[in-house]
Amino acid sequence: MPHPPPIAPPTPTFLSVSGVRTRFLALGDGPPLVLLHGIGQSLEDWDEVVALLAERHRVYALDLIGFGLTDKPDVPYSLAGLARFVKHFLDALEETRPATLIGNSLGGAVAQQFAVMYPERTARLILVNSAGFGAEVTPWLRLLTVPRLGEWLLRPHPVSSARVVRAIFHDPVFVTPERLRHAALVAEQPNRSRAYLSVARHLGTWRGLRPDWRGTLIEQLAARQLPTLIVWGEHDQILPAHHLRAAQNAYPHARTQLFKNTGHLPQVERAEEFSTLVLGFIKEHSIQENTS
Repeated sequence: MPHPPPIAPPTPTFLSVSGVRTRFLALGDGPPLVLLHGIGQSLEDWDEVVALLAERHRVYALDLIGFGLTDKPDVPYSLAGLARFVKHFLDALEETRPATLIGNSLGGAVAQQFAVMYPERTARLILVNSAGFGAEVTPWLRLLTVPRLGEWLLRPHPVSSARVVRAIFHDPVFVTPERLRHAALVAEQPNRSRAYLSVARHLGTWRGLRPDWRGTLIEQLAARQLPTLIVWGEHDQILPAHHLRAAQNAYPHARTQLFKNTGHLPQVERAEEFSTLVLGFIKEHSIQENTS
C-alpha cells in the first residue's frame, strides 16, 4: 500500500543561540513540544509529524549545535553541552514553560540529560529508539570512535550518506531522492565531522556505548518518576529493539510501544500512529496532573 505524502512543514529559519547560528522551525499553539534528532541527523527527521503534533501544541524542532545546518563551532561537545544548548535555544525564543521533550536516538539521551539538569523545564519525556539503554550500537558508530579511521569514514561521499539513510529505515520506500539529497547536503557542511566525532567518542568506544554515562543518567532520572513514553522500531539497525526491555527495567513506570516492521525512525515510518500515541499520552497525563 503506498504511503501518503507527509504534510509539508514550514520552511526552517535561523536564530542566534549564544552566538551560534541555529536552524529551527516552530509551528502551532499550545503546550510546548521540543523535537530532538539523532547523531549526524537534522530536524528533517520530524517532517512527517510536525504538522500533526502542532494541531494541539507549540512544536519546536532544531538542528542541534554541530549538526544539520546549524553552526559547528570549535567547542567541547558532550551530552551535558547539548542539553545546555537546548535550554539556551528555548531561552532565546523566550519559551520558559515546562516542555515535553521528544528525542530520537542521540536526541533521546539529550532529552534525558535535559530532564536531569533542568527538571523545572521538563513536563514529560518521549524517547524514540533512544540511546542510553545498552552498549550495542551499529558498527558504523563504533568505528567512528577509532582515531583517524573515524575521520576517514566521515569524509563527504554520496555513497556513505546514502548507506546511512538506507540503514535507518526498514521500508525502502522511505529512502526517497529528497532524503538522499538532504543527507548529501548535510555531509558536505564545513566542519561536519567536528561534533559528530566528538559526540561519538564522548559517548562510546569501538566496543559500544560507555556504561558510565548510561548508568549515571538512568540513576539520576529514575528517581524523578517523570511521565515517560518509550517507543521503538522492531527492526532498528542502529540501536537494537531489545534495548526496549532494558528501558522498561530502567523506568518501570514508563509506557512502552514497539512498532512492528519499523526501523530507527518510527516517527517517519509510522507517522500517524506515532502522532496519535504521543498526543494521547500527553493528553492523559495532562488530565491526571490537572486533577491531582
